[in-house]
Amino acid sequence: MMKDKIINALAALETDNLGKSFPLDYCLPLYHTVSDQDLPHIRNVIRYKTTKQFEQDLDYISQHFQFVDWREFKDFTSGNFKPKKKIALLTFDDGFSEFYDIIAPILERKGIYACNFINPAFVDNQDMMFRCKASLLADAVEKKKTIDPEIYVALSLGDTDKPTLKKKILSINYQERDILNGLAEKLEVDFKAYSAEYKPYLSFEELKTLTHKGFGISSHSWDHPKYKDLSLKEQMETTDQTFAYLKDNGFLYESFAFPFTDFQVRKEFFDELFKNEEIFCSFGCAGVKLDSEKRNFQRIPMEMGESGEAILKKEVAYFKLKKLINKNTILRK
Repeated sequence: MMKDKIINALAALETDNLGKSFPLDYCLPLYHTVSDQDLPHIRNVIRYKTTKQFEQDLDYISQHFQFVDWREFKDFTSGNFKPKKKIALLTFDDGFSEFYDIIAPILERKGIYACNFINPAFVDNQDMMFRCKASLLADAVEKKKTIDPEIYVALSLGDTDKPTLKKKILSINYQERDILNGLAEKLEVDFKAYSAEYKPYLSFEELKTLTHKGFGISSHSWDHPKYKDLSLKEQMETTDQTFAYLKDNGFLYESFAFPFTDFQVRKEFFDELFKNEEIFCSFGCAGVKLDSEKRNFQRIPMEMGESGEAILKKEVAYFKLKKLINKNTILRK
């Protein structure tokens, strides 16, 4: 695409002093997990990084930004903390188990704080996010020699090839998620058995231990719907339910990160959200962008199949390009 070519060309012109050219005072990197292993429940939906790639990202960000913890981030946005460099707040979504086993030890060694935004529905592996179920089913399709014809019927597909079938399964949305259970039966995938064996998500005890170690555990909705597809009432129900869970269990209840994206989320939701005076801010994931909702901060997805350096330089280039046509701020109606 022409847009990508222009962004790549502009990114190549970025100086080595990213901290200086970075257009905002804060950098908010977003990851889901880090692993050197094949993770069937994630690999079809997230291009997660290896430990080496992740450490390279952290080292690059550390060169140009000052990593901060939650208190410092709050104080910075309130004007009460003066950092030596532009700041970076490291964030993770979904509460995957690798955060405890792999990521936290790396961060402790490097002295870096992170906040993980979790879905309480999946704590202790009681359930699995529908996209992870779809990833497992896509994996099963790949391995099957023959596909049960009823699967094509259930998905309103004609007799088609495996890539098309996988794409269809991976396109199933939150509202259609019950379809996945029927497909699992046909594809001989047992979600509960998989969860019991591999434990994709953090346990409650691990979350408490991470909190005691100083990491943040905060809100990502109850079970990961896409907010633009919910009514305001539904948006607030899943948000409030998660807030209560976090507060009751001594986790970080002051923030909320949108599952998937905050794209097309209306101003009325933010008006309702911030009626709760205990919530300090919310987070989207639209990259380096401003937001007409001043307490909604946009994070940078770092799992794009490229190095952190390449991603951040492209984000800076795209921001500058958008600025030329006054399109670098998200406007809420």
